[in-house]
Amino acid sequence: MTKNESALYRNKSIYYGYMSIIASLLTLGLKSAAYFFSGSIGLLSDALESVVNLVAGTFATVCLTIANKPPDRCHQFGHGKIEYFSGGVEGLLIIGAAFGIAYASIDRIITPIELGDLGVGLLVAVIAAAVNFFTAQVMLRAAKHFDSLILEADAKHLMTDVWTSVGMVAGLGVMLLGTKSLYILDPIVAIVMSLRIVYTGIGLVRTAAENLMDGSLPESEIKTIHEIIYKYKGYYCTLHAFRTRKSGAVRFIEFHLLTDGSMSVKLAHDLVGAIEQDIVQTIPDAKILVHVEPFEDHPTSLTDR
Repeated sequence: MTKNESALYRNKSIYYGYMSIIASLLTLGLKSAAYFFSGSIGLLSDALESVVNLVAGTFATVCLTIANKPPDRCHQFGHGKIEYFSGGVEGLLIIGAAFGIAYASIDRIITPIELGDLGVGLLVAVIAAAVNFFTAQVMLRAAKHFDSLILEADAKHLMTDVWTSVGMVAGLGVMLLGTKSLYILDPIVAIVMSLRIVYTGIGLVRTAAENLMDGSLPESEIKTIHEIIYKYKGYYCTLHAFRTRKSGAVRFIEFHLLTDGSMSVKLAHDLVGAIEQDIVQTIPDAKILVHVEPFEDHPTSLTDR
């Protein structure tokens, strides 16, 4: 795949950002209608989360557009790290929405009101949850396909919306079959939903912070890289100063290759080229920097991971 073909391939991920926006607009309309019919604070909280989904989906799509831009003079390592800003902002938006839901729920506990047509409201809410579920599943597959943390975070956000909707519908369903004394379940369910939403938001912020701090690649990928390099052990002793990090979908891999000091420059160059080619064929979007040293300068021959 050429550099231009790779760019066109990644740019297709933006269409899934548009899908998230369309789904959020549709579910926002459905959940607002559900609240209008029922007057349920639980359904209102569900609609408010769709507002957050819409804002987060729009921001994620903008970030996808920037992340897919090629490196330039001011950003020579590319723009992939903006994916982690997107995840962090989305996490903060989720936490803010959760506090808004909890505040409205406490007010409803203090001043309870009789709910309206729960049957119609619940039916519309179930349809909205189904839309979110379908969209999230498609986006999760796309996130794995494009190795996009933005799409993964947005899809998991939508799935959180699905499960909180399921819990809310279950709670209101009990009320529908019970008496007016059970109306207190509505704000209580909404508070429980807000706690679950906070947990998800904190998880997204934590993940974004870890990646912004240049966390290393997963152990499985590191093991694969070492196995590839050690296939060439007949030409060299070992390696050290091994470092990895990830920016968006791009993996940055650096290490010092310890070779026989009598090896010619051309042979060392060809050896490094073969190793890099093998790694790129196995690890997608890998950017590799290798420094060749004579192993005689490192008698201990330790691997620094």
